[in-house]
Amino acid sequence: MRFGIAILPEYRWQDAARRWRQAEEYGFDHAWIYDHLTWSGLQDSPWYGTTPTLTAAATVTSTIKLGTFVTSPNFRHPLALTRDILAIDDVSDGRFICGIGAGGSLDATIQGGPDLTPRQRQDRYEEFVKLLDTLLTTDGVDFKGEYYETRNGRTLPGCIQQPRVPFVLAGNGPRSVRFAAQHGDGWMTTGGDRTSLDTWFASLADLSHRLDDHLEGRHLDRYLSMDSAQYAVSSPAAFEEIATRAAALGFTDLITHWPRAEGVYEGSEDVLEQIATEVIPRLR
Repeated sequence: MRFGIAILPEYRWQDAARRWRQAEEYGFDHAWIYDHLTWSGLQDSPWYGTTPTLTAAATVTSTIKLGTFVTSPNFRHPLALTRDILAIDDVSDGRFICGIGAGGSLDATIQGGPDLTPRQRQDRYEEFVKLLDTLLTTDGVDFKGEYYETRNGRTLPGCIQQPRVPFVLAGNGPRSVRFAAQHGDGWMTTGGDRTSLDTWFASLADLSHRLDDHLEGRHLDRYLSMDSAQYAVSSPAAFEEIATRAAALGFTDLITHWPRAEGVYEGSEDVLEQIATEVIPRLR
C-alpha cells in the first residue's frame, strides 16, 4: 500500500514550498496537485498554475513522486502538454506521474466554446490520451482527429520517452473504467454514491469488479481519492478505517488532501503529522 497527498494550488510559493517538502519528509510516496483553472467551491480562493508549481515542487524535493490530480482536455492540447510533461519529468529526474481525466464541468465551460455531451467529452478524452501517448513516444506526428490536430508534432529522439511517464487514468463510469483498463498504467477513482461511507464503499466494490472484468490479465495500480465520502484526515481512526477498507478492495494507492484552515478538507496539520508518523507506517 502506497500513500499520497494532494496540495491544492491556492498558496503563494513561500507558503506552498513548506508543504511539498513536508510531504516528502513525512514519507508520502507521491504528492499531487489539482490541474484546474478553478475548482467548484473555491472560486473565491487564490489559484495558481499547475505546471509551474509542480516544477518548483520538483526543485525542493528529491524522492517523492509528483503528479497531476488530474489533467484534462478541458483547456489543454496534447502537444503543449507534451512539452510540460517532458520538462517536469526532466526537472524531477523521472518522478512525474500524469493523472488524466475527462475533466470537470466548471473547467469545461469557463473559457467558452461548445457545450459537449458526456459522450462527446469521453470521446475527446480518449482521443486526447491516445494522441498524448503517441506524441511522447514518437517523433514527427501528423494527426487529424475530431478534436485535435498536429502537423509534424516533434518530439526529438533525445526526448522521446521509452518508457513514457505513467498514465493514471481517472474514471467512474463504465466506459471510462474500461478505457483505463485498456490504456492506463493505473486507474484512479473518486467512487460513486457518497450518501454514507458504506454506500461509497459499495460503489467502490462495484467499480473494482468492473475494472477486473476488463483487465484481461493485465496488472493495474489502483488509486483512490480517499476523501470523497468523508475527510480521512479528520482523525487517525477515520484514516485507518478508510485505508483498511480500501486495501481490502485491492486499492494499491490512497490519496488524501493537505488539511485546510476552513471549508472543504478543513482539518489539523497536527492530525496529519500523527497519521503520517504513526498510522501510515502501521498500514504499509
